Amino acid sequence: MALSIAFAGLGQLYNRSYIKGAVLIVLELAFIVTFADFIGLGLWGIATLGTIPRLDHSIFLLVYGLLSLMMLAVAAVIYVINVKDARRQAERIAAGWRRPGLRETVKQSYLASVPYLLSVPGFVLLLFVVVFPLLFAVSLAFTNYDLYHSPPRNLVDWVGFDNFVRLVTVPIWNQSFVKVLSWTLVWTVVSTSLQIALGLFLAVLVNDKRIRFKRLIRTILILPWAIPNFVTILIFSALFNDQFGAINRALLGGLNLPSIPWLTDPLYTKVALIGIQVWLGFPFLFALFTGVLQSISHDAYEAADVDGGSRWQKFRYITLPHVLFATAPLLIIQYTANFNNFNIIYLFNGGGPAVRGQTAGGTDILISWVYNLTFTTNNYNMAATISLIIGVIVIAFAWLQFRRTRSFREEREQG
Repeated sequence: MALSIAFAGLGQLYNRSYIKGAVLIVLELAFIVTFADFIGLGLWGIATLGTIPRLDHSIFLLVYGLLSLMMLAVAAVIYVINVKDARRQAERIAAGWRRPGLRETVKQSYLASVPYLLSVPGFVLLLFVVVFPLLFAVSLAFTNYDLYHSPPRNLVDWVGFDNFVRLVTVPIWNQSFVKVLSWTLVWTVVSTSLQIALGLFLAVLVNDKRIRFKRLIRTILILPWAIPNFVTILIFSALFNDQFGAINRALLGGLNLPSIPWLTDPLYTKVALIGIQVWLGFPFLFALFTGVLQSISHDAYEAADVDGGSRWQKFRYITLPHVLFATAPLLIIQYTANFNNFNIIYLFNGGGPAVRGQTAGGTDILISWVYNLTFTTNNYNMAATISLIIGVIVIAFAWLQFRRTRSFREEREQG
C-alpha cells in the first residue's frame, strides 16, 4: 500500500500483479506527461483569472481551471482505488491466497471490469453535460463578469458573496428580486393548483357512471395536449393583443365593454398567463387522473354505499387518497416545472410590460429574468447568482415534498 501511495502500480508489482501494475504505472505517467502543463495553467487561471488585460482571457482561464479540477478529482478517485487494491491484495496473500494462472487472471479481470468499462462513456458524458456547466454557472455567481468586466478587454475578478449582498441591499436589485420572487411563487402555486383541480374535477366527472359518450368527451378534453405548447401560446398572444386581439374586439364590438390592457397592465397580463397555463396543463393531468380512477376497486365504493356514505365522503376518503398516493411525485414535478416555466412567459409577452426602477419586467419569473439579464443586459454574474438561488429553492422544495410523500416513504420503509 505504501508503494502504491508513492506511485500508482508499484504496490501491484510488489504483489506480483505485473500486468495490473504496469497498466497503472503507464496511466499515471501518461497523465503526468500529457496534462501536467494544462493542469498547472488551469490551477493558476482559476486562482487569478488572469493578470494582463487583452492577453489573458478570464473566462477561458476559468474553464481551464474547472476542467483541471475535474481531471484531478477523477485521477484522485483512481489513485484511491489503486491504493485500496494493493492493500486488499496484500491482505489476501498474507491469508494464504494463491494467485491463479495468467489466463484465469485475465478472465477474472475482464469480468470484473466490464460493468465499469460500459459505464465510463456515460460517466464522461455526465461530467461534461451536467457537472461542468453546473460548476461554471456556480463559479460565475462569485465573479464580477458583466458588460463592464468582459474579457479580453477587461479581466474578471473573484468578488466572493458581493453579488448576493447586492441582490438584497441595492434598491434596484432588491426591489426587482422581491417582486419577481413573489410573483414566481404565486404563479407556481396558483397556476399549478388550478390545473390540478380542473384536471381532477373533469376526470371525476367523466368517470361517473351516469355520463354517456365518455370516449368522445375524453378525446375532446385531451385535444389541447395534442397541440404543441408554443403554437398555443403564440395563438393566445394574438388573441389577447390590446389593439387587434379577438378578445378585445369581441368585448368592444359585441358587448360594448371597454378594452382590457391584457399586455400592458401587469395585473391583467398575470391573469391571462395563469389562465393560459391552466389550459395547457389540465389535459395531461386529466388523462393521468382518469387512469388512476379506473384502477380504484368498486368494492370500496359499494362498502361506502352500504354504510350510508355521501358522495363527498366517498370522494374525500376513497377517491382523493388513492389519486394523491399514486400521482404525488408527478404532481410535485408539475410544481417544479411551472416554477421554471420559461416558454409561456417568454412567448406570450417576453416578461413585460416594463416596470420603472426595476431590472425585470412586470410578469417576469425568476428564469425569464435570468434570460433577460444574460442575453439583453449582459449581467452574467447576477444571472448566475439568481440561477443558483433558483436551484437551491427547487432542490429544497422537491426534497421536502418527496420526504413527506407517502409513496416514497413506504418504498423507503420496504427497502
